Amino acid sequence: MKIDTNKEKIEEIITRSVAEILPTKNGLREVLKSGKRLRIYIGTDATGTSLHIGHATNYMILEKLRRLGHEVIFLVGDFTARIGDPTDKNETARKQLTREQVVQNVKTWIDQVKPVIDVDNKENPVRVLYNNDWLSSLTFEDVINLASNFTVQQMIERDMFQARMQSGKPLYLHEMFYPLMQGYDSVAMDVDIEMCGMDQKFNALAGRTLLKKLKNKEKFVFITTLLENPKTGEKMMSKSLGTGVFLDFDADKMYGALMAQPDENMKQLFVDCTWLGLKEIDEILKDENPRDSKMRLAFEITKIYHGEDLAKNAEDNFIQTFQKREVPSEVPKFNVRKGANIVDVLVESKLVKSKSEARRAISQGSIKINGKKISESEIDSPLDISEKTIVQKGKRYFLELIH
Repeated sequence: MKIDTNKEKIEEIITRSVAEILPTKNGLREVLKSGKRLRIYIGTDATGTSLHIGHATNYMILEKLRRLGHEVIFLVGDFTARIGDPTDKNETARKQLTREQVVQNVKTWIDQVKPVIDVDNKENPVRVLYNNDWLSSLTFEDVINLASNFTVQQMIERDMFQARMQSGKPLYLHEMFYPLMQGYDSVAMDVDIEMCGMDQKFNALAGRTLLKKLKNKEKFVFITTLLENPKTGEKMMSKSLGTGVFLDFDADKMYGALMAQPDENMKQLFVDCTWLGLKEIDEILKDENPRDSKMRLAFEITKIYHGEDLAKNAEDNFIQTFQKREVPSEVPKFNVRKGANIVDVLVESKLVKSKSEARRAISQGSIKINGKKISESEIDSPLDISEKTIVQKGKRYFLELIH
């Protein structure tokens, strides 16, 4: 396959959304310009069913490399997920999963990233591999031999291990095997480049060590940027903080979640999460009204995952709902069982997680029926939906109740 060595394309790949390239950025630049077909992989332990737009940054870069003609591997950590990579929160290892759980999760992941990477391209398809295929066949002797390439001192240098020990939290022996296993992935696949986030730098470097010692081969570690608020340092895509924009959101929810992002996040979201050129991004951000720039951001990202028509519809609904304070033209319908009250509806429709949360939302005035806040006396009464009934939660969520 002919490799595209266009200098401008290569320069964008190694500079845009890049935190660090090891051993050197210039070294990778020269290899990409050489015309050699490279084998590049990103590994993922599918520990949940949802990806967010920050994860998608990696796949957008991989797609650019795939379009240049390079071989891209999507590695599923169906073995490593069962070990459980240590978390970055000074806690013990994350929950270990069964292989079946991991394989099921990754099915949804691949579907979610298809809008940004042409997984099924006929000329240069993305290869999907599973590390259970080689890690499960290693003998205890093999593992001992791999471990002999590292010292205990090297392993406990990992920042999160240090933090765990200093805080008196337990550090389990099996957690030290995770870098070893992920490192062996590079050897088994004989890769040239590994792409990862900063949280996986230690594991990726373990792979670089093993590849050098076992095959006398250099590997580049391509580390992408993390979406962080430039003012607070908080992660933009936090599920616990309610700030995540997930790829399985419908168009309206994705658009609204992007509009809820602080203004200071816009530049990085444009750079890391859209296909727009950097010059065009700078022009958009010059707009005197930040709301207009943010609407363009929300439209561009929603368009990637849902297409232009649904993105435009989400934009129209946002304008109608938030700027004109009207109900969206299309509202999901929910079939109400006989005798249900508003608390029942909120919980059963999954607008809230529990009855206590429902009552709290009502008392705070964030629940309305046909535009009117609910009084305390109405909470336990069966709902009358003899006419069109719209339930609203906050500014973003609407339901039309039907029998």
